[in-house]
Amino acid sequence: MQDARPMLIVGAGHVGGRAAQALREFGWAGPVVMVGDEPHLPYERPPLSKAVLTGEQQADECRLRPAADYDTDSITHIRARVQAIDAAAHEVVLEGGRRLAYEALLLATGGHARQLTIPGSDLPGVLSLRTLGDAAALAPRLRDGARIVIVGGGFIGLEVAASARQRGCRVSLLEGAPRLMGRAVPAAVAEQMLALHRSRGVDVRLGCGPLAIEQRGAALSLSLQDGSSIEADTVVVGIGIAPATALAQAAGLAVNRGVVVDACLQTNVPGIYAAGDVAEFPGALSGLPMRQETWHNAETQARTAARNMLGGHEPYAALPWFWSDQYDHQLQVAGEPALGVRSVERRLGDGAQIHFDLDAEGRVVGASGCGPSSVVVRELKLARMLVERGAKPDPLSLADASVKLKSLLNA
Repeated sequence: MQDARPMLIVGAGHVGGRAAQALREFGWAGPVVMVGDEPHLPYERPPLSKAVLTGEQQADECRLRPAADYDTDSITHIRARVQAIDAAAHEVVLEGGRRLAYEALLLATGGHARQLTIPGSDLPGVLSLRTLGDAAALAPRLRDGARIVIVGGGFIGLEVAASARQRGCRVSLLEGAPRLMGRAVPAAVAEQMLALHRSRGVDVRLGCGPLAIEQRGAALSLSLQDGSSIEADTVVVGIGIAPATALAQAAGLAVNRGVVVDACLQTNVPGIYAAGDVAEFPGALSGLPMRQETWHNAETQARTAARNMLGGHEPYAALPWFWSDQYDHQLQVAGEPALGVRSVERRLGDGAQIHFDLDAEGRVVGASGCGPSSVVVRELKLARMLVERGAKPDPLSLADASVKLKSLLNA
């Protein structure tokens, strides 16, 4: 295998690191090369908005694997930006003109934090959070008494708000929509998380976004859509990511909301695959195109892509699942809740709740819940298992917290 072309991974993030590891695990003995433009080895992103900001976790602790493991597995990491893909030649072109050949290619390019497009959005002190470098820049600003304004009421914005409050900051959160977290969770769950943040001292303003940001002395002044203004020491923009599709699009790959792949994560060009945040793939339950920006998606798609790069034909079968830790609460969503035609609510006490979505046949296709972690985590695990098994429990039993979910799972 010494003369074999390498398995090439563009993007040295979570997906890239796990895919490289899986290629060795699945028996590929030829070269494995990861190319990425970040200075770090592959790392996990969930701690960036939580433990890294609060100082409970250091940057090195976010790594997927110790640096020595890549040497042990003979995985080459090249720090560079890929300029183009030459699909006909089975090569990629690095900035500067160097060419790398490949046997199969995985695009794991992730995405970029979306930026505000208002006057003053490029001022110093207006930050986003996507990379370890971003977290390193933001963490020192979360000091006791600092005025932090967060733009965006999605998961990143809410997690940063919780971390900033833990550090003693004065936090305001602006969300242009009438509710938090868009349509990612049921309205009742969004309301519960809104109440949680307000009870912890966050000034949450719904239906209100910034129009402009000005520098006024050492402070930043935000003019808001409701005619008011607010001052901040730091503004954190958390309005989602844009998938990094430019490289794929220039190479003639099909691109929609992400790089379009089939059930085996292969693009419309044979031998080129895409996985993680950048990939638009058919959902395992619905077959409808979706894109998932989650830890679980990165972990599971990396392995499927690696197997198929080696000649497999394994459909990606994992169901969507994500979680968010905020204060001492956890929120989880499993499956595809939008497929449900009926919702069943299960209240667990101490403010914990789970919403089950059932399809027309009574099958559990989605589960969304939140509450104190000590109360809800085990129940949410069982709820997720109901979704994964396509269970059809009695709705009355599903709503009755005195009926153990495990008994419904076994039934």
